[in-house]
Amino acid sequence: MTGGEDHSSTNRWAALLALAEELRPELHRYCSRLVGSVIEGEDVVQDTFAKALVALEAMAELPQLRAWLFRIAHNRALDVLRSKAIRAAEPIEAAYAVVDGASPDPVEQLMHQEAVRTAVSRFAELPILQRSVIILKDVLDEPLTDIAALLGLSVDAVKAHLARGRARLREINATASPPPDVRSPSAAVMRYVTLFNQKDWDGLRAMLADDVRLNQSAHAVRTGRADVGMFFSIYGKMDRVRLAPAWLEGREVIAVFEGDMEARPSYFMWLEWRGDEITFIRDYRYVRYIMADAELTVSTDSGTQS
Repeated sequence: MTGGEDHSSTNRWAALLALAEELRPELHRYCSRLVGSVIEGEDVVQDTFAKALVALEAMAELPQLRAWLFRIAHNRALDVLRSKAIRAAEPIEAAYAVVDGASPDPVEQLMHQEAVRTAVSRFAELPILQRSVIILKDVLDEPLTDIAALLGLSVDAVKAHLARGRARLREINATASPPPDVRSPSAAVMRYVTLFNQKDWDGLRAMLADDVRLNQSAHAVRTGRADVGMFFSIYGKMDRVRLAPAWLEGREVIAVFEGDMEARPSYFMWLEWRGDEITFIRDYRYVRYIMADAELTVSTDSGTQS
């Protein structure tokens, strides 16, 4: 490989990595709604950039990165849906008129507001094509022609899915159940939160399994008790961080607050267990955009008492 080729490859990587930081929140808004989970949506985003970096190495020319990344993310999200066996098919009927002008239309603005307010999990109740079109048009404000290109549909087919999806989403929102009541935290999570808030880092390290893993999204995965134990050394330098048990998407998680007066957590983490040992920590400190769509239910027990 020549020096010029080395330089070209470096430029491709730099271009993708720069765009990655800019596009990650937008890709997450799309993927989380498509798979119905902010947690799984971030997994899809991570996988998207991992696949993109590998594919980029074999390319002679840079693709249109934004459209290319969205296509990779879309296909990866479909893989997730297939694995969960919840992908739905729907025949395309006659097209409906949908405004797509340069000037904002009052009806379009209302549709946008309703889609943005809709809980991420509710999108999973829509058939997959309706879901994709609604997210791309009403959440991300993509042009109909770009949506058609991404999904491999005609513009008229996109309009049909959009009209039916909007109607179905209104029905879903009208009959949605209220959020569940706060549940009592598990003993294991309560112990973790209590030790953390007491800054008992050695006590937390003692809870780690020998094969524990730590995932912090864009950062390299840490593996093993010694390496993951460094995670607590970093938090030991942060005076005002406190934890509280919480629930998200039916999963027990841990809300992270960065100030004594904060009413809303800055981000969250969740743990996996084998008996009383922690086998996996997922910390979302470096991808805080996930909180824009996360509907956490936080416990009032902060674990500050022993």
